[in-house]
Amino acid sequence: MIFPLLLICYYAFTDKGTGAFTFGNFIRFFSDTTAITTLLISLLIALVTTVLCILIAYPVAYILSRMRASKSYILVMLFVMPMWINFVLRAMALRELLDLVGLLGRSDFLNYVNSVIGMVYDFLPFMLLPIYTVLTNLDKSYFEASADLGANGFTTFFKVTLPLSTGGIMSGITMVFMPVFSAYSITNMMGDSSTNVIGNKINGLFTTTSTWGVGSALSFVLLVLVFLAMIISSVATRKTAKATAVETAKKGGGAQ
Repeated sequence: MIFPLLLICYYAFTDKGTGAFTFGNFIRFFSDTTAITTLLISLLIALVTTVLCILIAYPVAYILSRMRASKSYILVMLFVMPMWINFVLRAMALRELLDLVGLLGRSDFLNYVNSVIGMVYDFLPFMLLPIYTVLTNLDKSYFEASADLGANGFTTFFKVTLPLSTGGIMSGITMVFMPVFSAYSITNMMGDSSTNVIGNKINGLFTTTSTWGVGSALSFVLLVLVFLAMIISSVATRKTAKATAVETAKKGGGAQ
């Protein structure tokens, strides 16, 4: 895993002609408005996909966690079962479905919408499972204490359940946002040549134009962004967990 990363760093900071150390590959990337636009579009697709996965997965995970274990396991399995099918077959089946309802190839905007639909369909289980696992493992005494202190279901959810499940949400965000940010296979299947994302751009730099230096520089930038997202996610999770623990301890002391 480390060796390919070292190769990316080497080519990113190396001039193709002379082999000397250079920042020219990064300058070429940041001076290319098309590449910057592609990066921003990829970021937007990743953000929209992640938000939609949260909006769908959290209510489903919450409902499943409140059900009896025998039923919830079966329903969770139904969400996971599509992952057993080959990725290409799943993507092609969804493409045919979108074509059947008339959403395929109508415009550039619809191509991006179809790409988001494909991303959500493919990565939804990665958001659902962490949230479901956290919700099912929550200590039920928190809910009993909340009810004893006079909180209704609405207040209990926003003051107890949601803060305590932040770890699962952050794990889901990490498992969805980062792969979607660099993915391009689904975009190629759901759109056309005009539906360009950053992963497609990198692939073209390596395979079509053979500009490994610029491709490595772009990969390096993407790698830095992914690491920053991981750090932010980790810090946010720790702060939320600490704040929730402190608030719970204060409430517990007040109740006593």
